[in-house]
Amino acid sequence: MRIMGFLSTRLSFLSHAWSEPGLHTAKHAAHVSIFLTIIIIFTVSSTVLNGDTSSLKTGALIRPNADPQPLADKDPDPKLDAAKDPQEKEGNPPPPPPPASSVNDGIPRPLLLLLQLLRFLPILALPQSIFNFLGLTCFNAFPGRAKLKGSPLLAPFICLRVVTRGDYPDLVKNNLARNLDTCQRVSMENYLFEIVTDKKIDLPENKRVRQLVVPSSYRTKSGALFKARALQYCLEEDVNVLSDADWIVHLDEETIVTEAAMRGILNFVLDGKHQFGQGLITYANESIQNWFTTLADSFRVADDMGKLRFQLKMFHKPLFGWKGSYVVTQVEAERRVTFDHGPDGSVAEDNYFAMIAQRDGYSFDFIEGEMWEKSPFTIYDFLQQRKRWLQGLLLVVHSRHIPIRTKWLMSLSLYSWVTMPVAIASVSLTAVYPVAVPVVINYVAAFVGGVNIYMYIFGVIKSFRVDRLGWLRMLACIAGALVTMPFNMLVENFAVLRGLYGDKHKFYVVKKLPVHDAAIVNIV
Repeated sequence: MRIMGFLSTRLSFLSHAWSEPGLHTAKHAAHVSIFLTIIIIFTVSSTVLNGDTSSLKTGALIRPNADPQPLADKDPDPKLDAAKDPQEKEGNPPPPPPPASSVNDGIPRPLLLLLQLLRFLPILALPQSIFNFLGLTCFNAFPGRAKLKGSPLLAPFICLRVVTRGDYPDLVKNNLARNLDTCQRVSMENYLFEIVTDKKIDLPENKRVRQLVVPSSYRTKSGALFKARALQYCLEEDVNVLSDADWIVHLDEETIVTEAAMRGILNFVLDGKHQFGQGLITYANESIQNWFTTLADSFRVADDMGKLRFQLKMFHKPLFGWKGSYVVTQVEAERRVTFDHGPDGSVAEDNYFAMIAQRDGYSFDFIEGEMWEKSPFTIYDFLQQRKRWLQGLLLVVHSRHIPIRTKWLMSLSLYSWVTMPVAIASVSLTAVYPVAVPVVINYVAAFVGGVNIYMYIFGVIKSFRVDRLGWLRMLACIAGALVTMPFNMLVENFAVLRGLYGDKHKFYVVKKLPVHDAAIVNIV
């Protein structure tokens, strides 16, 4: 008992010490070391498992039981020499061999070529893996608390805009009250909340709150639908009350604003160098309804800190796209880009908007500070959410209004997702029919695999605070995220198969009310 008590005390001490402000750099260094170690392990494993480099260079089929020694280097066998053709003994060339069949070691040549081609699919995911790697290593993944660069009293006017169908009025009211309190704690003065809804909500009277009910008769010029239609309604001349120099923070109805996020937004708008910005969203906050979907979404947390942060901080462009919440826009720029892009721009309206803004030369940046949202409460909602994303992105990358130079990286990322079922099938077939590919392809696959697996680990570490959760529960969450990976991939594959067929102009909204009493996870 004394040993267990001692260990518990030491683990508690380490948990709190690990979260001390002075250790942000040390935490980042440890994270980078673990990240590099995992990638090296994957690379070495790939080299060991594909050690027959001669067959890799020739492109021949790898035969596990084949003798790699060339025939010319073998010692002559007297028995075989005696069985040689007399013409061959006299130095005459042997008769030509029979015509090669279409089967190479039992595998038809078309199948062999197909298997080799499928082994090249990891190249599609290489660009986003490089961006994730650089974003997670080049910038501090555990930054300290952001400090305000100026007084909130001097900040431009900010409108925090929440778009909802009005199906969950209690959720909207509760989150509105919380977010108003957060703004007050940050000492904001120049701000307003706009609740944009299809159905009127009984909101309490507040000079900081404006409710906009989108008329059912409202139509945009291009026929925009769903959320894009509501967002465009706010920009109409007879509805908009904001000036061109004001700013809008786009939120979903379940989004919780934190003080850190508001400080980051204030710094962003006070700086004023970029017209658009976005920051980190985490999903394991306060209560967890579904551990599977929450742990699966840990990948999205790492994606925000990796790919999203790197593209916005280094290139100031949403090269791979971005999310539809925690979006900060300058009013003039948003009105010029608009959300009125027809039905094709209404399913993934966030990414369509980002591509048009990038095409037109607007500048983007990453915003420090995180906001909170919830993962889907059911696996069915998780599947439907991914299906809508896939269908919306397909409409974006196939749009003739967006040039290839603007969307080519997004297209590669999307098709790495679309081809995921085939890529996984090819890996399974490789165990039965091992084929040779250039050695660099194995290194690419190892790098992509190592980055993607570590992103689940990092997402958990970033979502949960070890000083609140404890090391043992933290390790359990990391293990849980790794265990859910195969099931998450299965769900994602199923979403791909469903998303490729059927009507793509649908907008599924996940359920926002708890289906049962959630487990409280104190992480803040």
